[in-house]
Amino acid sequence: MSKKEVIFVLLNEFADWEGAYIAASLNQGAKPGNPINYTVKTLSVTKSPVVSIGGFKVLPDYDLSDMPADYAGLILIGGMSWFSPEAEQIVPLVEKAVKENKLVAGICNASVFLGMNGYLNNVKHTSNGLDYIKQYAGNKYTGEANYINEQAVRDGNIVTANGAAPLEFCREILYALEADTPEIIEENYQFFKNGLSPK
Repeated sequence: MSKKEVIFVLLNEFADWEGAYIAASLNQGAKPGNPINYTVKTLSVTKSPVVSIGGFKVLPDYDLSDMPADYAGLILIGGMSWFSPEAEQIVPLVEKAVKENKLVAGICNASVFLGMNGYLNNVKHTSNGLDYIKQYAGNKYTGEANYINEQAVRDGNIVTANGAAPLEFCREILYALEADTPEIIEENYQFFKNGLSPK
């Protein structure tokens, strides 16, 4: 069986830590030795190197002109550029993915980006605090009644998380993609959350 691609959308000054657990858990499997169903690819507005907050330089696999039509989902990694004109170019991509009922996941400021473009109004979601999303998302965000003050929230194929919740974000994405059994997904989460010597 061929592996389905999960595409990480990275803009300049993306947050290194917000995608690391997900990428590893998809690319190598939620548990070493188990079947691997997905492969990780990266996308940005152009194919120029994208530099993270921590200084990691990533050469995107795709830009807006050559991404494949067949993929499993989009993961929007947060950072400092989601309120910029650069980010607006990502809107058609997200629009298409939502219409096709593919996974669309956004963490930190990428969750605000989903809110500011109207994608969170009718689904349960979270972000960096209700006041924060209301302040930055603007008039297209009318989803206050669906806001849940949790680390990460999954509603169908839409996953959102705050910027301090990379592990919870990872867990909900693995569930949404059915990347492994619920037991293994939970084991993966607990291992990274509590380490080798939980108290």
